[in-house]
Amino acid sequence: MKVIVSPEILRICPEFVGASVEAAVLNTSFSEGLWQEIKSICAEYKAHLTPDLLKDMSGIHATRRVYRAFGKDPSRYRPASEALVRRVLQGKDLYQIDTLVDLINLASMKFGYSIGGFDADKFTGDTLTLGIGREDEPYEGIGRGMLNIAGLPVYRDDKGGVGTPTSDNERTKITLNTNHLQVLINGYDGNEEQVRANAAYIQDLLKKYCQSDGGQYIVYR
Repeated sequence: MKVIVSPEILRICPEFVGASVEAAVLNTSFSEGLWQEIKSICAEYKAHLTPDLLKDMSGIHATRRVYRAFGKDPSRYRPASEALVRRVLQGKDLYQIDTLVDLINLASMKFGYSIGGFDADKFTGDTLTLGIGREDEPYEGIGRGMLNIAGLPVYRDDKGGVGTPTSDNERTKITLNTNHLQVLINGYDGNEEQVRANAAYIQDLLKKYCQSDGGQYIVYR
């Protein structure tokens, strides 16, 4: 898939840099090894991180800034990376979904970037465009029902919205049958080195837990 960043995003965040990881994978319902890594990072955050420090993480801080710039309250529509770590700091267990989703959540927590994970075979067309959600634009968030995405950054394929930093869309969600994965990393802080590191980390996790060669990644801006 080709990924395009629209001028309306770049006007507010000219430093934006993203990465797309695409890979052939085998999904499973649960991976013990992966969950040991998840538990390890959760313990680390509980020991050393506070809610105030969380908001200062570069990727989270930048995403919240972009939300505000487009008139969206980041405390009401929290970026997924922030919501995951905040849940850990509140002493709540993370939801266990499946290996691919759990893997993406781990990568998001570790680097602080909101990451979209998709079944690439469910996309319509060959291009994804990152723009801004419009008033009354239909969008069904995974497990959230119809979501008001006006003012949220949103990736669209030829059919409509597929992913925001708050929630991906039911239409293109990952399932146990997913064997063609696409992951989009959103670096609103413009830190290309960290975005690349996040992509490489995801590739390593895919090799360890999803019988994948890690696929390939591209950087876009």
